[in-house]
Amino acid sequence: MTKPKAWDRHEILACLRRKHMTLAGIAETYGLALSGVKNIWTRPNERVERAIADFIGEPVETVFQDRYPKRRNRILATKFTTPSKPAPARRDAA
Repeated sequence: MTKPKAWDRHEILACLRRKHMTLAGIAETYGLALSGVKNIWTRPNERVERAIADFIGEPVETVFQDRYPKRRNRILATKFTTPSKPAPARRDAA
């Protein structure tokens, strides 16, 4: 299995320009804030990433490899959880 090519910002912009599109055009077409689209290189924004990948025609995981897969690991602390109470003893009728 071959590893998909790594996209950098210059390749993404070149692909957009070949299709006669700009970042401002992406913002207008997909109804996104222009400032959010222009900050895509420094600040992750899932909606903008998906819009760019959709326009290019590639999976978002391929275009923005350094940001995916998104993991939502959580640290579970016992300090903030309540201990479970043992079940009350049952009385069986004998």
